Amino acid sequence: MPSLGFCKWIALYASLTLLPLLASASLPDGRLHGNMMHTPSIPVLEMDAPDGPVISRNGTVLPDYSTTYYFDQLVDHNNPSLGTFKQRFWHTYEFYEPGGPIVLFTPGENNADGYYVYLTNISIFGLIAQQQSGCTVLLEHRFFGFSNPYPDLSVESLKVHTIQQAIDDLEYFTKNVNLPMPNGDRLTPDKAPWILAGGSYSAALTSWAMVNKPDVFFAGYASSAVVESVLNFWQYFEPIRQYMPQNCSADIQAVIAHIDQVFTGPNTTAIQAIKDSFGMGELTHLDDVAGALRNNLWDWQSMQPTTGPGAQFYQFCDALEVKDGQNAPVNGWGVDNALAAWGAYFKDVYLTRLCGAQSALDCLGTYDGTQTYWTDISINNSVRSWMWMVCNELGWFQDSPPLNRPSIVTRLVQPDYDMRQCQQMFPGAFPEIPFLDVTPINRVYQGWQVENKNLFFANGLRDPWKDATMSAEGLNVKSTPLQPIALGGGFHCSDLKAASGAADPTIGAVQAKALKSMHDWLAAWKPSKNQRPPVRSPRSTPQGGHQGAQPHTHTKPVNAWSKGSGTL
Repeated sequence: MPSLGFCKWIALYASLTLLPLLASASLPDGRLHGNMMHTPSIPVLEMDAPDGPVISRNGTVLPDYSTTYYFDQLVDHNNPSLGTFKQRFWHTYEFYEPGGPIVLFTPGENNADGYYVYLTNISIFGLIAQQQSGCTVLLEHRFFGFSNPYPDLSVESLKVHTIQQAIDDLEYFTKNVNLPMPNGDRLTPDKAPWILAGGSYSAALTSWAMVNKPDVFFAGYASSAVVESVLNFWQYFEPIRQYMPQNCSADIQAVIAHIDQVFTGPNTTAIQAIKDSFGMGELTHLDDVAGALRNNLWDWQSMQPTTGPGAQFYQFCDALEVKDGQNAPVNGWGVDNALAAWGAYFKDVYLTRLCGAQSALDCLGTYDGTQTYWTDISINNSVRSWMWMVCNELGWFQDSPPLNRPSIVTRLVQPDYDMRQCQQMFPGAFPEIPFLDVTPINRVYQGWQVENKNLFFANGLRDPWKDATMSAEGLNVKSTPLQPIALGGGFHCSDLKAASGAADPTIGAVQAKALKSMHDWLAAWKPSKNQRPPVRSPRSTPQGGHQGAQPHTHTKPVNAWSKGSGTL
C-alpha cells in the first residue's frame, strides 16, 4: 500500500505512459498549436515504486495497479445492434470488504495510461475506498486513448462521441461488468453502492450522470466540476488576475491594453516592432500574435499547493517584476519596462519551451488549413477528441472579458476565433464557421441548477475553472448536507491529491468533509429488494500493464435489443 506522504511528481514511468498522447500532438505540452486552449483535465498523480506486491485485506496478492482490463462497451446506446468495442479499465480491490462501495471514475479527456495511481490512497478516491472498505475502478472515456468505437476520429466516427453516450457508457458498465474480484458478477448498483467520481470535465460528467441516471449512482464526488457550459468563458482568467502577484497583474494589464491599442491602429511600424520583440515577426494575423500571450497565463493551471517558487508561471512574473535585484512595487514597473521585459522573455526563453523546434508561425498561427493537425484522424489524439466535444456541446472558449472589466488577455480574440478552428478541424460537420448554443446541455443536465442527493462538490479559490463550477462568482448556491459545496484555497483539482491536504489546511478541511459525507451517506445505503440476476459477462482478466492499443473489433451484444444485457 503506498504511503500517504508527499509523493514524487516526476516519476519516469508516468512520463513514459503519456508518450502516446504527446506523440499525436504538435507541441511539447500536448496541444496541436499554441493558440489552442488547454483542456480542463485532471493532473497525473505519481508515486514511488511500491516496495512489494499489492495485498488485499484478506492477504490475497492482487495484480499490479497498472494492469489493464477490457470491457465490451456498446458502440451506440441508441442502436445496440451495432455491437461493442473494447473499453479499457483499471481496478483494484486492495481495501474491499463485502458490502463496500465501488468507486468509479474516469480521467475524462485524456488517454487513461498513467492515471491508475488514482486507484490508490494517494488520491481522495482511494481514501474513500480505504475508509469505506471499497474497491476502485478507472474507466477510460470513449474516444480517448485506446477506447475507440471506431478505428479513426473522422467526423463519421465521432457522431457517437457525445455527452449522453459517455453517460450511457457509465450506466452500461455498472450494470454489465464482471469485475476481476470475488463475486465480481454480483456488484451491480442494485446489490452494491456505486460512487461516481471525477475531476474537472469528468467531475461535471459525474453531476450530469447523476441527474440523467438518478437510480444508478448512490453518491458522487466532483472536484472542480465545470457543470455549466459557457461559450465565452472569459472568467477563466479572473482567478489568475485576482491571485497572481499584484505587480505582475498590473503590468500585464498595461501591456495588453497597449498592444491592443497599437494592433487596432494604423501604425504598421509600431505593430511590426511589437511582433518582432516577441519573436513573432513572421505572423501575419494580429489575433494570433496577441492571443499567443495567453500561454503565459495558461501556465497557471498547472499550479498546485505543492508547487515551488520555480514554477513556470512564477518565472514569467519574475521576468517582468524583478529588475536589478529589486521587486517592482504593487503597481508594477509600468508599461515600457514590462513590454520590453515580456518581449525578451517570450522571445529568448519561452518560445522554445512552448514550441520546441517549430517556428513561431507553425506553432502559433491558426489560419493555415493545410497543417496536418487539422486533418489527422488517427486514434489516441486526445486534442481532436476534446475539440469535437468543445465545438459541438461544451464551449468554454477562453477569450477576453466585457469592456467594463479589467483584462489580462487581448480583446482581439473572441469566440469566433475559436469557432473558426472548429470549422478548420471538422469541415465535414461545419461547412461554415458554426455558432454554438450551450443552452441545451445546461438545460438537460441542469448545470448550475443541479439539486441532487449525495453529491459532493469540491472547489478551489485559485482554480481558473472556478467560475464554471458550483462556486462561481455571484452564484451563491447554498451548500446542504445532501449536496455539500466545499471551497478551499486550492487550484484546479487540488483536493484530488491526498497530500495536498497536508500542504494546505483548507484543502485538508475539504477532504475531511468529503470523507465524513461519504461515511454518513453510505451508512444509509440498502440493497434493492428487486435484484437482477448476476451479470452474464465473463469475468475480466488481466491483459498486461502497458501494452497499448488492442486490435479494433466489434462484437454483438447477447441481446442486441436490450441495453441491460451482458455482452460476448
